[in-house]
Amino acid sequence: MSFLLETLRLGLGNLMLHKLRSILTSLGIILGVAAVIIMVSIGEGNKQAALRDIQALGATNVIVRSTQPPESSAMGGQERSWVASFGITREDYRRLEYFLGQYAAHIVPLKAVGSEVTERGRRATSQSFGTTPDLQRVANLPLEPRSRYLTQQDMDSRSQVAVIGSEIAKEFYPLRDPIGQSIRIDDQLFRIVGVMRPIGLAGGAGSALVGRDWNKDIHIPLTTAELEFGDVVMRRSAGSMSGEEVEVSEVYITAPSTEDVIRTADMIRQIMAVGHPGFEDVQIIVPWELLENAKKTALVWNIVLISVAAISLLIGGIGIMNIMLASVTERTREIGIRRALGATRKHIVAQFLVETGSLSAVGGLLGIALGVGISIGVEPALPVILGLPVIQNFIDAAVNLETQVTMWSIIASFLVAAAVGLGFGIYPAVIASKQDPIVALRHD
Repeated sequence: MSFLLETLRLGLGNLMLHKLRSILTSLGIILGVAAVIIMVSIGEGNKQAALRDIQALGATNVIVRSTQPPESSAMGGQERSWVASFGITREDYRRLEYFLGQYAAHIVPLKAVGSEVTERGRRATSQSFGTTPDLQRVANLPLEPRSRYLTQQDMDSRSQVAVIGSEIAKEFYPLRDPIGQSIRIDDQLFRIVGVMRPIGLAGGAGSALVGRDWNKDIHIPLTTAELEFGDVVMRRSAGSMSGEEVEVSEVYITAPSTEDVIRTADMIRQIMAVGHPGFEDVQIIVPWELLENAKKTALVWNIVLISVAAISLLIGGIGIMNIMLASVTERTREIGIRRALGATRKHIVAQFLVETGSLSAVGGLLGIALGVGISIGVEPALPVILGLPVIQNFIDAAVNLETQVTMWSIIASFLVAAAVGLGFGIYPAVIASKQDPIVALRHD
């Protein structure tokens, strides 16, 4: 025990004699550990944000969407029609209901209607959909207080009611309560009965998957949409007008559990292949598959980031070895005196390993503090930095960076730092222990 304490005292005492050199020697370890923690926290934060966006679509949902094919496919041969007919048909929907009725928890259709949304002369970029009351539960659509979603009574009576997204409410009713107000879709007037809360999919990965921003949607009863608007939607662009004839825009199908999602998706592909063999005008989105792919991609990304950061640790280890080799030469006479007084090779090796281990351990702890501090501080600090006039000229201020510090990255980086320090310290320690006492004593 006394040998251990004496070795620790000698090793730490020697490091304290050269404070600046010790700090500079540990710098590679400090930066390496900090780099590992920061990179993993950024990768983990972005992964969690992407997973949240995908999960918001419903991990058990499968989305079947009508997509406009290339013009050559939509327009047959030489015939040039100004109305393009494509996508999911009512016959496709009936087949889905018939074959999936006993397997799916919910099958919810959406039908795009109208080309223009107005309120007291103001117009908005929006998309209106006819749907059923089940969509709120299937798509996880939260509502503002005093709001309600579509009901079966609205469906049965073909009511002229609407539930609007948060962006529509903000644009048309900035200082008024939208509930009970009227909004016009094309030439049809609807009474607002509900307002959806802001949904995080807007502008995120989930928004790209959905193909639109839920916050700008307007939902009306499906029966009302079929009665008042029909299947053709007219759109104006660049001084011209074109039409789309789509019977069903989307179908949300909910599997009973995540274990059944892949099997349900395969059944949907087989059913839809009957009327759409090439899937040119139909897209099938499986969030669960995207979720699994995102996890695999995040794992690979973390491995790459850690590998890059490990180079800093390697450089730090090389720096420790260089300094310790120089220290062996500098302390040759000291080593000779200790050997002459009875110190064995084991004692010399232990003293040098204590010094390298201490450098690595202290560097690892400082690196952890630096890495955790930057990881926690970068998220609130980034908007302030990007808001600076000089930065705004080069980088989009809307960039969002999410970080999440993980315990495994802290533990792993510290253990690797300690191992690197000891590993690179063994060679100088062995060199020191092999010094001939007589030669060492003669060293000037």
